[in-house]
Amino acid sequence: MTRCDWAESGNELMQTYHDTEWGFPTTDETETFELMVLEMMQAGLSWQTVLNKRAAFRAAFADFDIDQVAAFDAEKIAALMQDTGIIRNRRKIDAAVNNAQQMKRWHAAGKSLNAYLWQQAGGHQLVAQFATSASVPAQTPLAQQISKTLKKKGFKFLGPTIVTSWLQALGIQNDHVLTCEFRQAAIEAAKSQAF
Repeated sequence: MTRCDWAESGNELMQTYHDTEWGFPTTDETETFELMVLEMMQAGLSWQTVLNKRAAFRAAFADFDIDQVAAFDAEKIAALMQDTGIIRNRRKIDAAVNNAQQMKRWHAAGKSLNAYLWQQAGGHQLVAQFATSASVPAQTPLAQQISKTLKKKGFKFLGPTIVTSWLQALGIQNDHVLTCEFRQAAIEAAKSQAF
């Protein structure tokens, strides 16, 4: 199978992520939070490193239950800083807890972060036309706009580059290259969704 080149050299976890998740749309709020946290954790590191630790992250972050993470206190954060299975970056962990708290506020107001993100994309998947992975921009105007808005709403550690990767992970942006055999599958998956 022909994949985007960034997934060709990865291990089985990387290839499975590429083949079944990256660029495939989700409307699940918990998955939206999980991918947000993982993309934040990836900053400055490789995605392979994050995937290798994904199971440990799920255990440490209560399966990314937003309400539970929003309630993490100083003692729990200190325990996370001792957890060798995850990426122990205090700013990133604090931001994950803060962002869960912001999402909980949205939910209390009857709003969904996932729905907001899809609305910003016009309610449909944005399908790119890139010939190579090197052509895919590190950030987009849409990500810049979303990053700015979320920062104003109290979210942290969501700069435009992280938001771009997050939109790709959520399938809002389908940046599979033209030669990737999984590109069309992601497009078809989006057609069957209601945003």
